[in-house]
Amino acid sequence: MVQKYCSPVRVYKYPFEMVMAAYERRFPTCPLIPVFLDSEVLSDTWSEDGAVHTIQRSCKLSVDAPRLLKKIAGVEVVYFIQKNTLNWRERTLLIEAHNETFSNRVTVLETCLYSVHPDNESWTCFEQSASLDIKSFFGFESTVEKIAMKQYTANIKRGKEIIEYYLSELISEGVTEIPRWTPPLQPPLSSDPYTIAAPTSTELHTASSSDISLGAGSTEPAEGDKLDADYIERFLGQLTPIQESCLIQLRAWLQQTHRGKIPKDEHILRFLRARDFNLEKARDMLCQSLSWRKEFQVDTILNSWMPPSCLQEYYAGGWHHQDSEGRPLYILRLGQMDTKGLVKALGEEALLRHVLSINEEGQKRCEENTKIFGRPITSWTCLVDLEGLNMRHLWRPGVKALLRIIEVVEANYPETLGRLLIVRAPRVFPVLWTLVSPFINENTRQKFLVYSGSNYLGSGGLVDYIQSEIIPDFLGGDCLCEVPEGGQVPKSYYQTEVELENADHIRLWTDTIYQSAQVFKGAPHEVMIEVVEESSVITWDFDILRGDIVFNIFHSKRTPLRKDTSTALPELNNVQLIDRSWTLGVDYSMVESPLTFREGESIQGSHITRWPGLYILQWKAYGSAPSRVDDVISSLPGSAHTSKLMYYTELLASHDFRGSMTSLESCHSGFSQLSGGTTSSSQSHGSSFISR
Repeated sequence: MVQKYCSPVRVYKYPFEMVMAAYERRFPTCPLIPVFLDSEVLSDTWSEDGAVHTIQRSCKLSVDAPRLLKKIAGVEVVYFIQKNTLNWRERTLLIEAHNETFSNRVTVLETCLYSVHPDNESWTCFEQSASLDIKSFFGFESTVEKIAMKQYTANIKRGKEIIEYYLSELISEGVTEIPRWTPPLQPPLSSDPYTIAAPTSTELHTASSSDISLGAGSTEPAEGDKLDADYIERFLGQLTPIQESCLIQLRAWLQQTHRGKIPKDEHILRFLRARDFNLEKARDMLCQSLSWRKEFQVDTILNSWMPPSCLQEYYAGGWHHQDSEGRPLYILRLGQMDTKGLVKALGEEALLRHVLSINEEGQKRCEENTKIFGRPITSWTCLVDLEGLNMRHLWRPGVKALLRIIEVVEANYPETLGRLLIVRAPRVFPVLWTLVSPFINENTRQKFLVYSGSNYLGSGGLVDYIQSEIIPDFLGGDCLCEVPEGGQVPKSYYQTEVELENADHIRLWTDTIYQSAQVFKGAPHEVMIEVVEESSVITWDFDILRGDIVFNIFHSKRTPLRKDTSTALPELNNVQLIDRSWTLGVDYSMVESPLTFREGESIQGSHITRWPGLYILQWKAYGSAPSRVDDVISSLPGSAHTSKLMYYTELLASHDFRGSMTSLESCHSGFSQLSGGTTSSSQSHGSSFISR
């Protein structure tokens, strides 16, 4: 449902030119708006006579949202694209803004207009309206709507105060009157036509009669906007005259505004096609991608990235000949991959870096096949085998990693996937598809072909797209396929969050959500969770890497004092909260029966809280008896008295837990109908566990 908001008209009792001078002082950052972190000029153009100034910015904002919602969404900041059209002749400023972050889930459109007061030309009016369309947001649609309304209301109030603040600042500096714009005798070519309209970027890009127009309204190619017909046929494929003109205009704009290496025409064309040849949208998308490639050194990834041995052995994907149309063919045996093990062994960023290298290799192979076949090969085909896919693949951090990978690939490698063939899709596939499909562009989704049964080899199946002689042996073909078979990643490969943080990889994502801990005889590891509302849900996911563990949950009536042995032993992580002077049943109480888990087990579970207050999760070495905390110092890492685990915990409101993507481990708990093998402990308010 689309929500629309509109503010009352504000009146500034100052001339339009003064208000514009005050408005310009908000950029590139504004200390008076704490959520406004930064802005970057994407384009800056003038009309031929200098009357119209159009500037487009990417604005970085910190959203005042609950920590949980930020954690679910996986972002701390969001980006908006703002287009300002300042017309000095008409004395108007039109501001159009839309969100770039989560644009496929939430659409935020805001329009603002500064104009001269109809009854007093020495005053300035301001109008503001916005619309919010939430398609889906991880089950938090109502929460997002409330946050948006709250921020919009705050923005309306603060906006007027900020303009008045900068107006006062101008007056204190002696600026009390600014002349109106008058048409110049000659069109301005290289200088600012008006003092107060100076752009905030370091360079002023001005337009002359020969400049390039990137407006989407052009319907005919400009005279001379032509490419060699043989070149188009050989490397680019079929282009209409308008599409050809768009390519030439965007390439020329890049040559004028970007220093250094300009992308090849094939690369530029992908972004134009992804935005249906809308020049403005394609330019924005391409510029952001070029900045991203430079920031994270993606251009050199094929030379600098060497997959770790764990990836080479357990990542079940690889290149395999080409399809019937000459596209490079990539095979991914997703059902055979241990996504949880790969994330814990390598971290999300290593997996992303590997996927980026695959995409870079795909583009390289497309160029090579273009030369081999003598016709444009601009995309590749992916064959995904889902044999073995089950509920363990719907593990929350794994799905989160997959969604982030899709988001990065969609933004930076548009139109590189020619076709995606999915075979042996099991019954659980619709659940996964429901989670990932909103993140996939509509044009890309149309390229998906799914074969759920076993009849995928005959007519109407794979042979329509892949020559029968190269169908892999594991799919019933005769071609030996060297793609790794995947399998379970040994826990010996698992790394702690410190090890992952210190690994040599590009920092594209936040740190791993897992923490590691040492558990000693007589010195358990404990985590405190503060619950504000009853019936909240505490969820957990932990792996026992060494030793046997007893897991328990307590409700505390006292505030624990942290005793952290890591101050004595920096290489360890062991936190104790329950003081040995506390009395069970008086100072704290047990809310669940203790459960014992063995070395190598992975446990996921949840507990519905009966009361608000402080809860303590405790991992205790199996068979340990109470002893002095000082005994920990004598327990060396790796000894028989030391256990080790990796864990993740999260607190959810009860209405967010059922079926929420933020806790996909709930799909394995007693709250979900998706898992028939689940066991639940005692009362409905208690916890549920599953281990594999």
